[in-house]
Amino acid sequence: MAILQDNQAIGKYEVKRLIKESQYCETYRIEDEKDEPFFLKLFILKNTPENLLDKNHQVNSIAFISQLRHKNIISFVESGEYDDEEVGKCQYVITNYFSGELLADKIQREGKIPLEQALQILKEVVEGLKYLHEQNYYHNDITPRNIMLSERTGGIAEIIDMSHLSRCVNGSPTFDTSDLDERYQANMTFAGLYADPSDLFSALAVFYTMITGRVPWDIVFPEGVSRKERVKIVKAARSQPLNLDDIDVSEGIKHILAKGLSTNSAPKYISAGELLNDLYNPDDVEEPITKEPRHSQSSRPKQEEETLTEAQVTIQKGKGKGFEDIAGMNDLKTMLRQKVIFILTDKTRAEKYKLTPPNGMLLYGPPGCGKSFFAEKFAEEAGFNFILVKASDLGSIYVHGTQGKIADLFKKAEANAPTIICFDEFDAFVPDRSSQGGGDHQAGEVNEFLTQLNNCSKRGIFVIATSNRPDKIDPAVLRTGRIDRQIFVPLPDEEARREMFKIHLKDRPCEEIDAEKLATMTEGYIASDIAYIVNDAAMGAAFSDQPISQQMLEETIHSIRPSINKTVVNFYDSLHDKMEDTNRKNVLPKIGFV
Repeated sequence: MAILQDNQAIGKYEVKRLIKESQYCETYRIEDEKDEPFFLKLFILKNTPENLLDKNHQVNSIAFISQLRHKNIISFVESGEYDDEEVGKCQYVITNYFSGELLADKIQREGKIPLEQALQILKEVVEGLKYLHEQNYYHNDITPRNIMLSERTGGIAEIIDMSHLSRCVNGSPTFDTSDLDERYQANMTFAGLYADPSDLFSALAVFYTMITGRVPWDIVFPEGVSRKERVKIVKAARSQPLNLDDIDVSEGIKHILAKGLSTNSAPKYISAGELLNDLYNPDDVEEPITKEPRHSQSSRPKQEEETLTEAQVTIQKGKGKGFEDIAGMNDLKTMLRQKVIFILTDKTRAEKYKLTPPNGMLLYGPPGCGKSFFAEKFAEEAGFNFILVKASDLGSIYVHGTQGKIADLFKKAEANAPTIICFDEFDAFVPDRSSQGGGDHQAGEVNEFLTQLNNCSKRGIFVIATSNRPDKIDPAVLRTGRIDRQIFVPLPDEEARREMFKIHLKDRPCEEIDAEKLATMTEGYIASDIAYIVNDAAMGAAFSDQPISQQMLEETIHSIRPSINKTVVNFYDSLHDKMEDTNRKNVLPKIGFV
């Protein structure tokens, strides 16, 4: 039974009709005062499974989607709470109403999609996934039914339905798995690992369906079978190689499919950027190397485990201008030049004064404020090699696999010293062992981190950890000799926002722009919001082939709400106070934007 009734008002919107419902969630079509349509997804909190809620009893997916801004992802509008007399407290999220055609309906109507069109749709989906993965989010449910060919944007593919959105998962998923379509799921997800390769597997499985009109391995489920039985059916079908011989595509495209849809220990796509590079240069793609020795089946698990305990990371040397590329944060830059970079780069003077090199620092604060970007620019400023690590980079389906990858990561960093390792969303790597229920293997992973972090500066390694939730990090990691400094990074202030507009508008065709006024109009906006505003205005200017104008930018600002609302800002102010009050030796300076 629908909780909201037709024509009922909820805020400035009016309910038009119920679209679908489940035990804990209902989806509605609503309209605003201008009769513009939107989606409203309503969660009944008392019925919502605990693993879909955070410790404050807030719906995880709502918090996640509120931070997303990308042309290939359905747009967030707003969220809120609703109290119902019968079911009690509810939470809702409103997104843009997609007008167009579901990819599943197009495939059903046309049977097969022409290769060039299918490739373009795949590229757009992977672009959306690349953005998600850069924010450390994973969709986990890429299927033809969750891709919309938007009429509003001329047929551009948009990823929809964010109900399974999560951080990297290595164990029990934080979302409902009963409604997933296992035919498009990577085998690694059946072991509880959801990360970059699993999303990319799903995207390529969808591509296979587009160009053949069939599901990979031609898997069919009998009606009414349980998820457990569906997983068995999928695993049995995938025990045989996927037949690509009868597909009328180039050898390069076949190699992409063979690599991306690999179900064995052969190398897979570990990042969306890697897959996009191959999609734009298919003729350069070589046949993937298989690692399935038929003569020694008994030794295969051990060989796979050895392969999967190697950290698949990229060591890079920055080509930017270091701190010069960062707007604001001048106090932080000065402090780090004097107390960190100086000691790391001038070893002679450090030895003369018997200075102990710092080991690492934690940058924490609201999402979207440039913490990871700052870490990259820090490496450029210091002239060090740089490794950016996400939780998915160290995930493993083996109990001790992640520990092996952690050790291998630090070994590689030492071999390429001096090296800065940036752990993005550090709380996912080292959750507090006293409060999380991940089992002995996760405690073992935290212990391995403690071992590797101990005085790693003596091995030429400096660690930068970033986190939106430092209160979830195991306190042992934040002690002196491991992570020496903890620094709060708040929302950018007016001067920083002004400089951000100048940086993002640089080298684009523009009329005279009043960056000061734009900065005043964007109080409460984060760095990623400002980047989105400039890019959206630039897209409109490019479409009409005219310079970016002040009016275009101001109109975009009026149409975009800040990603971080006042409640979230207050939460982080309280969190900063809590971190300052914790009993440890390190001082936690609040370094803001000047």
